[in-house]
Amino acid sequence: MPKNTKRAIHLVLLAIITPLVIVGLLKWQEGGVNGGQKYAEPFRIAGNLYYVGANDVTSFLIAGPQGHILIDGGYPGEAKMITASIAKLGFNIRDVKILLNSEHHYDHAGGLAELQKASGAQLWASEPSADAITSGGYDRSLPFPRRLITGMFQYARPRVDHVFRDGDTIRVGSIAITAHLTPGHTRGCTSYSFPVRDGDRVLQVVSACSLIVMEVGQYPGYKADFERTFRVLRSIPADIWVTSHGRPFGRYRKFAARATATNPTDPFIDPAGYRAYIDSGEASFRRGRMH
Repeated sequence: MPKNTKRAIHLVLLAIITPLVIVGLLKWQEGGVNGGQKYAEPFRIAGNLYYVGANDVTSFLIAGPQGHILIDGGYPGEAKMITASIAKLGFNIRDVKILLNSEHHYDHAGGLAELQKASGAQLWASEPSADAITSGGYDRSLPFPRRLITGMFQYARPRVDHVFRDGDTIRVGSIAITAHLTPGHTRGCTSYSFPVRDGDRVLQVVSACSLIVMEVGQYPGYKADFERTFRVLRSIPADIWVTSHGRPFGRYRKFAARATATNPTDPFIDPAGYRAYIDSGEASFRRGRMH
């Protein structure tokens, strides 16, 4: 084949491949920043509890007249979605006084620094999570070489203003949220419980940390931690329960059911689902299933 023909073929192939490579890199970058998350319609779950997260990775706003509390910051690119959702509900990001975090992984703490900057809020974290969060997700507590893998998924470093212990209560005005250390998924995994008033009833809410065993995230003592976590979660009463991902608690299914419910809060009242979530997590743990 003549050299000119070969060169022409190479140029044509390059012209075809280059845009595909660029698109692939852009999609990879978008996936790394947003984790493939899409904007989801924000809504009131019950009383002063609102959903302000993305289509799967969750964030929750607990609103009060003296200021608000926000649980979880999502992926780094999700912070703008969360801020937009808060605004759409009629609230101001500057009125968020406290940021809480379920666990320090990239998909739940990646947006905390930007949210902290936008709100001026103070970040509270469990003692085991604080170092990893302020290190941008680099978990020094993991054994080598697992901790090196966490360095591949680092995010902008927020400032941890307060470190809480198991059973501490975090308050903003009339809002009172109790922190429960429920480690296993990570050493600092934290669940939260708090009441919300919905009309003439007071409902107990639990934001439960993940019960997934992470292949990369295993640390010395994680099995004993999980054993304790199952007991702790079962001891916390829950009318409404949520998690750091929407699928386990049926975010969209319950959101859709609001349209035909007599009271739009009713689809979220699901104590049986909460118990099933714990049972399923424990069963997977017993089987040695890892993610």
